[in-house]
Amino acid sequence: MNYATYYASLIKPDFAPPEMWFGIAWGIIYPLIALAFVLLLKKHFDKKLTSDELMPLFVLNLIGNALFTPVQFLLRSNVLASIVILWILGTLGWFMVRVYKDSKLIFWILMPYLLWVSFATVLQVTITWMNL
Repeated sequence: MNYATYYASLIKPDFAPPEMWFGIAWGIIYPLIALAFVLLLKKHFDKKLTSDELMPLFVLNLIGNALFTPVQFLLRSNVLASIVILWILGTLGWFMVRVYKDSKLIFWILMPYLLWVSFATVLQVTITWMNL
Protein backbone atom coordinates (compact mmCIF):
# COMPACT_ATOMS: atom_id res chain seq x y z
CA MET A 1 0.00 0.00 0.00
CA ASN A 2 1.52 3.33 -1.03
CA TYR A 3 1.26 6.49 1.07
CA ALA A 4 -1.76 7.88 -0.82
CA THR A 5 -3.68 4.62 -0.36
CA TYR A 6 -2.66 4.49 3.29
CA TYR A 7 -3.76 8.10 3.96
CA ALA A 8 -7.03 7.51 2.10
CA SER A 9 -7.69 4.48 4.30
CA LEU A 10 -7.54 6.52 7.51
CA ILE A 11 -10.69 7.83 9.18
CA LYS A 12 -10.41 11.62 8.97
CA PRO A 13 -12.44 14.46 10.47
CA ASP A 14 -14.76 16.57 8.32
CA PHE A 15 -12.30 19.47 8.45
CA ALA A 16 -9.51 17.46 6.77
CA PRO A 17 -8.54 19.32 3.58
CA PRO A 18 -8.20 17.63 0.20
CA GLU A 19 -4.78 16.04 -0.24
CA MET A 20 -3.75 18.57 -2.89
CA TRP A 21 -3.84 21.35 -0.26
CA PHE A 22 -0.89 19.76 1.54
CA GLY A 23 1.28 20.09 -1.57
CA ILE A 24 0.19 23.68 -2.13
CA ALA A 25 0.75 24.64 1.51
CA TRP A 26 4.20 23.06 1.71
CA GLY A 27 5.11 24.46 -1.70
CA ILE A 28 4.68 27.92 -0.16
CA ILE A 29 5.99 27.15 3.33
CA TYR A 30 9.25 25.36 2.49
CA PRO A 31 10.70 28.34 0.57
CA LEU A 32 9.71 30.58 3.50
CA ILE A 33 11.49 28.24 5.92
CA ALA A 34 14.58 28.31 3.69
CA LEU A 35 14.51 32.12 3.53
CA ALA A 36 14.10 32.37 7.31
CA PHE A 37 17.01 29.98 7.79
CA VAL A 38 19.27 32.01 5.49
CA LEU A 39 18.35 35.21 7.36
CA LEU A 40 18.94 33.48 10.70
CA LEU A 41 22.34 32.21 9.54
CA LYS A 42 23.30 35.71 8.45
CA LYS A 43 22.34 37.13 11.83
CA HIS A 44 24.18 34.29 13.54
CA PHE A 45 27.42 34.85 11.61
CA ASP A 46 27.11 38.63 12.02
CA LYS A 47 26.75 37.98 15.78
CA LYS A 48 23.44 39.87 15.86
CA LEU A 49 21.45 37.29 17.82
CA THR A 50 20.74 37.95 21.48
CA SER A 51 20.01 34.29 22.22
CA ASP A 52 22.26 31.28 21.73
CA GLU A 53 19.24 28.99 21.59
CA LEU A 54 17.81 30.25 18.29
CA MET A 55 19.98 28.15 15.96
CA PRO A 56 19.57 24.90 17.94
CA LEU A 57 15.80 25.48 18.21
CA PHE A 58 15.50 26.02 14.47
CA VAL A 59 17.57 22.90 13.76
CA LEU A 60 15.47 20.84 16.20
CA ASN A 61 12.38 22.05 14.39
CA LEU A 62 13.82 21.11 11.00
CA ILE A 63 14.73 17.64 12.32
CA GLY A 64 11.15 17.16 13.50
CA ASN A 65 9.85 18.39 10.17
CA ALA A 66 12.11 15.92 8.32
CA LEU A 67 10.96 13.04 10.55
CA PHE A 68 7.22 13.58 10.22
CA THR A 69 6.64 12.13 6.75
CA PRO A 70 8.70 8.94 7.29
CA VAL A 71 7.04 8.37 10.67
CA GLN A 72 3.56 8.97 9.26
CA PHE A 73 3.88 7.15 5.94
CA LEU A 74 6.72 4.63 6.27
CA LEU A 75 6.21 3.55 9.88
CA ARG A 76 2.48 4.27 9.58
CA SER A 77 2.32 5.23 13.21
CA ASN A 78 -0.27 7.88 13.95
CA VAL A 79 0.72 8.00 17.62
CA LEU A 80 4.38 8.68 16.79
CA ALA A 81 3.33 11.14 14.08
CA SER A 82 1.27 13.01 16.69
CA ILE A 83 4.29 13.13 19.01
CA VAL A 84 6.51 14.40 16.18
CA ILE A 85 4.05 17.09 15.11
CA LEU A 86 3.71 18.24 18.73
CA TRP A 87 7.52 18.45 18.78
CA ILE A 88 7.41 20.52 15.56
CA LEU A 89 4.75 22.86 16.95
CA GLY A 90 6.53 23.17 20.30
CA THR A 91 9.95 23.97 18.85
CA LEU A 92 8.44 26.36 16.31
CA GLY A 93 6.36 28.16 18.93
CA TRP A 94 9.35 28.48 21.25
CA PHE A 95 11.50 29.70 18.34
CA MET A 96 8.88 32.26 17.29
CA VAL A 97 8.66 33.71 20.81
CA ARG A 98 12.45 33.94 21.04
CA VAL A 99 13.17 35.25 17.51
CA TYR A 100 10.65 38.12 17.71
CA LYS A 101 13.11 40.26 19.68
CA ASP A 102 15.95 39.67 17.20
CA SER A 103 14.07 39.69 13.90
CA LYS A 104 10.47 40.60 13.34
CA LEU A 105 11.09 39.81 9.66
CA ILE A 106 11.98 36.16 10.41
CA PHE A 107 9.01 36.01 12.79
CA TRP A 108 6.57 37.15 10.10
CA ILE A 109 8.17 35.05 7.35
CA LEU A 110 7.50 31.97 9.51
CA MET A 111 3.94 32.93 10.50
CA PRO A 112 2.36 30.87 7.65
CA TYR A 113 4.42 27.89 8.86
CA LEU A 114 3.16 28.36 12.42
CA LEU A 115 -0.45 28.68 11.26
CA TRP A 116 -0.23 25.58 9.04
CA VAL A 117 1.54 23.49 11.68
CA SER A 118 -1.06 24.55 14.26
CA PHE A 119 -3.82 23.33 11.94
CA ALA A 120 -1.86 20.20 11.00
CA THR A 121 -1.33 19.37 14.68
CA VAL A 122 -5.05 19.50 15.39
CA LEU A 123 -5.67 17.41 12.27
CA GLN A 124 -3.01 14.80 13.11
CA VAL A 125 -4.07 14.42 16.73
CA THR A 126 -7.70 14.08 15.62
CA ILE A 127 -6.78 11.47 12.99
CA THR A 128 -4.78 9.59 15.61
CA TRP A 129 -7.71 9.62 18.03
CA MET A 130 -10.20 8.56 15.36
CA ASN A 131 -8.01 5.63 14.25
CA LEU A 132 -7.08 4.13 17.61
